[in-house]
Amino acid sequence: MSEQVEWGLHCCLTLAWIGDDHPMPAARLAEWFALPPAYLTKCLQALTRAGILQSVPGARGGFRLARPPAEVTVLAVTVAIDGADNPFRCTEIRQRGAGVDPAAPEFRVPCAISTVMHRADLAWRRELAGHTLADLLAAAPAEAAERTRRRHAALPPR
Repeated sequence: MSEQVEWGLHCCLTLAWIGDDHPMPAARLAEWFALPPAYLTKCLQALTRAGILQSVPGARGGFRLARPPAEVTVLAVTVAIDGADNPFRCTEIRQRGAGVDPAAPEFRVPCAISTVMHRADLAWRRELAGHTLADLLAAAPAEAAERTRRRHAALPPR
């Protein structure tokens, strides 16, 4: 999983705490987290294409959540940024080497390694799909939300 997933989740939580009335420009979010703007913009654009964020044009525009936090799963954010592919790629290396007969009956079914890796990926996806941004907001310390709102209110107008 890429580091962009973590930043994407933090941006979503920040935008949720700030609220829909205050879209935040990508440059300001990048400054907020001390990240290069181009790096974060790529992440925000992926979240926008997935319908998780909404891009608001104009001088007072920026990004905001496109859906309520309870409707956005951690899996949706992860897939939006990193893609839906299983990170394990079975290349059937068991069928390589001297004396191997690729037509042998044992090769008609996936090997145990491929099977366990596929099951692990499914379990990971189920776990991430079972948690929403609302769950993350609820689990965060109350001070985090208040600190975010105070920090945002103290920023100079755009």
